[in-house]
Amino acid sequence: MAQQQLVSLEEFAQAGCIALYAPTHNETDTSVILAEAFGTGKRVLYPAVCQDRMVFRQVEGLECLSEGCFGILEPCPTGTDHQADEPDLIVVPGVAFDLSGHRSGYGKGFYDRFLHHPGRTAHVIGLCHDFQLIDGPIPAEAHDIRMELIVTDLRIIRVER
Repeated sequence: MAQQQLVSLEEFAQAGCIALYAPTHNETDTSVILAEAFGTGKRVLYPAVCQDRMVFRQVEGLECLSEGCFGILEPCPTGTDHQADEPDLIVVPGVAFDLSGHRSGYGKGFYDRFLHHPGRTAHVIGLCHDFQLIDGPIPAEAHDIRMELIVTDLRIIRVER
């Protein structure tokens, strides 16, 4: 299971604050990661879309999420917005990933814009089913952020820089 692979990583063990996502369109579930994060005392952030940008807000459990933009579960709008320089680990969904760390999302660019924060030091990990990992290159532009690792149900890929 991809979630168990991710929580076994040293990057997860060392993170005090992680950014997760609520899955949609058959994306890999994150509930095991959430439970492990809370069980080890980590702060957990989830994304929320605010007009043309994405922010993350701290949550205390899945019950803190409600349907938001695009029908995706997100934290309530009254929480404090957190930027990409706060989490130590950011788990990123995608439609597909390639072996060089590029990802294809849903075309809105929310994650790429969020991850471009100048103070971001977080590890960026793509989480997907193994069938979403493709051998050929995904078309990428200069502003696209590459994943450091890609975690699937069958393997962990450390992307070379």
